[in-house]
Amino acid sequence: RIVAIVVPVTHSPPADPATAIEIPAVTKARLGLDAERSWIVCNEANVFAWPGPDLRAAGRQTPPSVWYGPLPPKLATAAREKLREFAKAGRLRQVPRTK
Repeated sequence: RIVAIVVPVTHSPPADPATAIEIPAVTKARLGLDAERSWIVCNEANVFAWPGPDLRAAGRQTPPSVWYGPLPPKLATAAREKLREFAKAGRLRQVPRTK
């Protein structure tokens, strides 16, 4: 069994801007996501079995896949660094999704 750790993406603006990174509109469009503003939540991580029931097919790909596509390197690095900061500070909330 593989354990996957995935940060959430939300349309809700963060109460504390330091906890999230906004996904640029151009990136959302390239990934086939909606036009609403979205943020990568960096102080929370969903933990689940891979593959598991929490995975949903992304978009209309054939065959179905959970992969939307890569984030730009600068955005991915910024999110990863912010996530590490919260983890090192003991402030990363881990949410178990698979029982």
